[in-house]
Amino acid sequence: MKLDPQTLAQITAATLGNYNSVADDFREGTRDHDVSQNIDALLRHIQGGAPLQILDFGCGPGRDLQTFTRMGHIATGLDGSERFAEMARADTGCEVLQQNFLELNLPVERFDGIFANAVLFHVPKQELPRVLRELHAALKPRGVLFSSNPRGDNQEGWKGPRYGAYHDLENWRALLTTAGFVELEHYYRPAGLPRDQQPWLASVWRKA
Repeated sequence: MKLDPQTLAQITAATLGNYNSVADDFREGTRDHDVSQNIDALLRHIQGGAPLQILDFGCGPGRDLQTFTRMGHIATGLDGSERFAEMARADTGCEVLQQNFLELNLPVERFDGIFANAVLFHVPKQELPRVLRELHAALKPRGVLFSSNPRGDNQEGWKGPRYGAYHDLENWRALLTTAGFVELEHYYRPAGLPRDQQPWLASVWRKA
């Protein structure tokens, strides 16, 4: 079923409204999450050394912006949540764009890498091909996109007060390949656990 513009707007408003309302608790609850495996996966595939231009897409309160900055890179954040964007600017001093994921306005060929950690699953499936093309356009030639999403059986809908789309590897590959990316690697998280205890699918892609 195709989602009409009004429904898409409602999905966005409700999901962002929830993140705004829980922003302080979210920052405290995720402050110590170890995503070094994901950051390393992005950076090791980028050709060139620091300082790299990195877009933290869905940066939240700015935890990973701080990490990229400490590593000597030029990190730019983007989030749809007004509260998260405010927090990230205050905590990191980085440029942080507040943009609805369905109404992006990104610079062309600016970034060496895009770090989309636990975020793209909030884009409804029918809108995802366009959003992925926009991320592709924002990367420099041979730039790298990292994504991590809760995996599923290609269903989408409300999970509590937030909307999500949950893809398996085959479907995710098809979406990224159609958008002009070439797969570099994928893995499941958390590391070291049986597959049924690894809810996250991480993947790394190069702009073709």
